[in-house]
Amino acid sequence: MAEQVYNGFWFSPEFEYTRQCVEASQKMVTGTVFLKVYKGNVYIEGRTAPVSLYNQQLVSMDVQGDFEPTDATGFIRLNALRLREHRRVKEASEEKQ
Repeated sequence: MAEQVYNGFWFSPEFEYTRQCVEASQKMVTGTVFLKVYKGNVYIEGRTAPVSLYNQQLVSMDVQGDFEPTDATGFIRLNALRLREHRRVKEASEEKQ
C-alpha cells in the first residue's frame, strides 16, 4: 500500500481494491496497541484485545489438544505442490528471457 501511495496511485483502481481488502480484513479487529516513540523509532510496548485469535489452550505445549503432527502432512504436501509449480513457471519464464 505504501508503495502504491509513493508511486502516486492513490486514486487508481489498484489502490481502491487494496484499500477495500484492508478494510474488509480489519472489520473484526478490536483492541488497543501501546506504542513508545523514541529517537525516530516506534516500539510496541503492549497490546490488549477484548476479542483475540490468540488462544493459550491451542498454543500451549502443556495442554493435550486435538492436534496430531501427522495432521500437517496434507497441508505440507498441498503447499509444496503450489510452490513447486510456482518455481517451475518462474524458471520457464526466466529461460525465455
